Amino acid sequence: MTNIHDIARLSGYSVSTVSRVLNHQNYVSAKTRGDIEAVINKLDYVPNVVARNLSRGATLTIGVVLPHVDHPYFTQLLHGIMRAAFAANYHIVLLPSKWDSQLELKYLEALRQHAYDALIFTSHGLPLKKLAVYQRYGRIVLCENPHDYSLPAAYAQRTATYVEAFTYLKQRHHQRIAILTSRPLEVSATTQAMVGAYEQVYQRTLSPKLLYTGIITAEDDEHAGTYFAQLTEPVTAVLTNGDDIAVGMRRAYLAAQRPVPLLIGQEHQLSGEVLGIPTIDHHFEVVGARALELAISEHPQSIALPAELIINN
Repeated sequence: MTNIHDIARLSGYSVSTVSRVLNHQNYVSAKTRGDIEAVINKLDYVPNVVARNLSRGATLTIGVVLPHVDHPYFTQLLHGIMRAAFAANYHIVLLPSKWDSQLELKYLEALRQHAYDALIFTSHGLPLKKLAVYQRYGRIVLCENPHDYSLPAAYAQRTATYVEAFTYLKQRHHQRIAILTSRPLEVSATTQAMVGAYEQVYQRTLSPKLLYTGIITAEDDEHAGTYFAQLTEPVTAVLTNGDDIAVGMRRAYLAAQRPVPLLIGQEHQLSGEVLGIPTIDHHFEVVGARALELAISEHPQSIALPAELIINN
C-alpha cells in the first residue's frame, strides 16, 4: 500500500514537504507542489483519514445516540445538532438505541476506542451513573438535567413550564386531568417532570388511571383517546406529549362522539397552530445546537434553556 514515504522517495522531496502538500499548507513553491502532486496522481494515492485522525487525536465525528426519530423531541434535537455540526465542520453519526442498554454500552465502548470525539445522548436506557463512568474516555453530553452527575448537558427547563401549564388548567377549574407520555414514570425524566409538576400544582398524587404511557405517534394517541373517551368519569383536560399527539387524541374523541377535552400539546408544531390549542415550546433545535457546541468545547458545562407555554387564541 502506497504511503507518504513512497511519495517522498519518488518525488525526491522530504516527508515533511510532502505532508505540507497533502495538508494544503503554505510555504511550498508552485514547482515543488506540482512535482509532488504529479507523483500523487500517478500513484492514485489517497490519504488514510483514519490514520490522520488518530495522529492528531481527533476524528471530527460526533455520535448521536437516540432511541428513534418518530417524535418531534428527537427530530428537533437532531436538526439543531446537525446544523451546528455542519457549521463547525464536524460529521454526525446516528446511533439508534431503542433505549437498549447493551447497544448503548456498545456505543460507549466505541467512544473508549476513539471512534468518536464525543457522544450526545438525546435519551438513554443506561443510568446516569453508568454514563458518568465513561466520560474518562471522551466527552459525553446529555440533553437532560444531569442533576448530581458532573456531565455536560444542554436541556430545556421543562418543570417550570409544566407547572405553568397545570396552573393554567387549575385556574380554569380543571380537576380531572390526563397526562400522555412516551415512557413509564420509573425510567423517564420527562414523565417524572410532568407528573411532578401536576402534583406540585394540585397537591395530590396523580391517579395511575390518568397517566397513559407508550405514546409516540398520533396513532398511539388515538388508542389513548379511545380509552379516555370511554371512562365513566371523563377527563376535562389532557397534557399530551406533542401537538400531533393532540390531533390523534381529538380524532379519537370525535370518532367516539364524545366532547373533546381541553388539549395542551408540546413542541409548537403546525398542527397545534391549526387547532388553536395551547402548546409548550421547548426550543429543542436550540437545545440540540448547544449540545453540539458542548461536545466540541474545551470548557463543557451544563446549560439550562428556557421553555415557554404558548396560548394560541
